[in-house]
Amino acid sequence: MDELPGNLKRQLRSQGRSLSPLATIGKSGLTDAGAANLRGLLDKHELIKVRLPALPPDERAELAAQTAQAAGAKCVAIVGHTILLYKDPLTAEHAEDAEEEREEET
Repeated sequence: MDELPGNLKRQLRSQGRSLSPLATIGKSGLTDAGAANLRGLLDKHELIKVRLPALPPDERAELAAQTAQAAGAKCVAIVGHTILLYKDPLTAEHAEDAEEEREEET
């Protein structure tokens, strides 16, 4: 997975401080419906906070990575039981354009 440049990460973490968590992942982990909800939130907001369950730090980092991958986003930061997810709007537009081109070909 591509890493975000340091200056962008700092800027996003700074913006994320004022955000409230928009989604919560329960003890059972991320469900398909939860992943779809995160994708929808990222389409609208591009930077969101997600609350994680109380897990040991190594499991929390693993769940954060899985959540980011399922949502099609990048994990900017893990602070306590909260993660900050970012979806680049330009990447989303390119994905939509590619999908439209595939539909036109069929």
